[in-house]
Amino acid sequence: MPKLSAIIVGAGSGSRFGGEENKIFAKLDGQPLFLRCLQFFVNRDDVCETILAVSPGDMGQLKSKYGANIAFMGVKVVEGGPERCDTVQNALAAVSDQADYVAIHDAARPCIVAEWIDAVVEEATKTGAAIPATRLTGTIKRVSEAGVIEATVPREGLWQAQTPQVFRKDLLIMAYAYRPNIAAPITDDAQLLEAVGHAVSVITGDARNIKITTRDDLSLAAAVLKALPQPKPKGGPMGAFDEAKW
Repeated sequence: MPKLSAIIVGAGSGSRFGGEENKIFAKLDGQPLFLRCLQFFVNRDDVCETILAVSPGDMGQLKSKYGANIAFMGVKVVEGGPERCDTVQNALAAVSDQADYVAIHDAARPCIVAEWIDAVVEEATKTGAAIPATRLTGTIKRVSEAGVIEATVPREGLWQAQTPQVFRKDLLIMAYAYRPNIAAPITDDAQLLEAVGHAVSVITGDARNIKITTRDDLSLAAAVLKALPQPKPKGGPMGAFDEAKW
């Protein structure tokens, strides 16, 4: 069985979410978003390590409130950078030699199930690089800064990328080494593989795999969560996933 290193990316500023703390600490069904995401990977037999990347400014809160949780789960913590790709690159430098593949998942994407992870991992082991994505089905408008429609964009062939994105480790390292040559903003890891000319397979994702961007998304995620099968946490009914009370 190929071994997987799972990187949970949670170093974004979350400016659209608002509030005084990073959105990764927001609670969904009593659990912080980042802990809910971690639990989907720490329990997998094919995962040899789980790495959490957070911003330097969030390290204090992470250690004081959730240090016991992180230690119990054996999660490695690294500091993120100013951009998402900086954060992933920092985490990638900490990946174990045991890992054959790397799975990268957003800490603000808590509505996921094991079967969806299985599907993208299976595809990546065949092709070297795979992501889940969903087709765009609505009418797509390009809108100016003034809030005026500039154009209606054809939606044929357009898909919205999701995570986890899974790559063969050596390919991902090679793609990140090429990063200085890319002028365009880098918004996901598949973009780097595209830039070096390696094909990235797309499997059909699930619309319920939503990313928390605003506070309203928490209400939607809570409704989605009720319809999804829940994993069984380690360590009894409370497990490591509730905030430590000691």
